[in-house]
Amino acid sequence: MRLISYQSERGVRLAARASTHHTGYVDLNDADGDIPHCVKRFLTEVSRDGAMLARAKRAVETGKPFAASLDDLMNAGPTYRLLPPVPRPEKVICIGVNYADHAAEVGIDVPDEPVVFNKFVSTLIAHGDTIRLPEVSQRVDYEAELVVVIGKRGRDIARQDAYDYVAGYCCGNDVSARDWQKEKPGRQWLLGKTFDTFAPLGPELVFKDGVADPMRLGIQLRLNGQVMQDSNTNQCIFDVPYLIAYLSQVVTLEAGDLIFTGTPPGVGDMRTPPVYLQPGDTVEVEIESLGVLKNFVR
Repeated sequence: MRLISYQSERGVRLAARASTHHTGYVDLNDADGDIPHCVKRFLTEVSRDGAMLARAKRAVETGKPFAASLDDLMNAGPTYRLLPPVPRPEKVICIGVNYADHAAEVGIDVPDEPVVFNKFVSTLIAHGDTIRLPEVSQRVDYEAELVVVIGKRGRDIARQDAYDYVAGYCCGNDVSARDWQKEKPGRQWLLGKTFDTFAPLGPELVFKDGVADPMRLGIQLRLNGQVMQDSNTNQCIFDVPYLIAYLSQVVTLEAGDLIFTGTPPGVGDMRTPPVYLQPGDTVEVEIESLGVLKNFVR
C-alpha cells in the first residue's frame, strides 16, 4: 500500500492507492470511518493489530477514488493540500556519511559508527512544495536519501528484529546549507541542516511489503533534469537494521519517526565548480519502488 496525508476543508486526511498500477487515491477515512486520520495513530494501530492494515487495503480497493493522481489532488483547489506522508513526526533523525562512494568523494575514512544528527519538524515539506533559500546562506546543497518510517514504539531493538519496527519508506532530500554546516564555529550541523523547508519528504509512504529489499534500491537525484547523484542503497555502510539497533540504544523510537539514511556521491558542494541550489531550480529524487519526489526552489 502507498499512503499519503493531505489537508482538506475537513482537516487532515489519509488516502492511499494499493499499488503503482492502481488508478487513483481513495480517502481511507471516507471508505472506513474507523480508520484513524492521523498517520502516527494509524501506524500504531497497524502494529497492534494486523487487521487494521487489511481493512485499509480493503478500503482502498473498494472505495471510490477522489483524485486520479497527486497532481490532480494538488490542483483540486485552495482547500486541498498534499502534506508530507508523516506531517508531524516526533523525531527526524539523520545519518551522515553513510555511503562508501560518498565517503570516498569527500575524502574521509569510512566511519566505525554512524554519524548522527537531526532536523526539526519544521523542515518537512511535501512533494510539490517549495524549498526556500535563506538569505543568510549562499551554499545550499541537495542530498537524495532513502527515508525509513518507524511503525511502532521500540527501545534497545535487536538487529535481527529491526524490520519488525519498520512501517515503510519514502524518498527524502536532506537539503543542507554548507556554509553553516562547515564554516560556523563548531561546525553547525544542526543549524545548517534545519532551515525551514530543508526536508522534502514523499511523495508517498510505501509500506515495507511493497519493497523487496531496501538495501538494493537505485537512488538518483536530478537537478533541472540533469542527473547529479546516481547510486544504489547497497552502497550504504550501515544498513537499516544496524541503524535501528544503534539508534534505539539511545532513544525510544516511536511510530512515525523518520530516519534519513544518508546520501550517495554527487552532492553540489563537492563538484568542480560547486553547484548550489538557485531560484527557479527543480529538484527530483527518485528511488526505485518509491517513486519521484519533486520540489521547486525559490
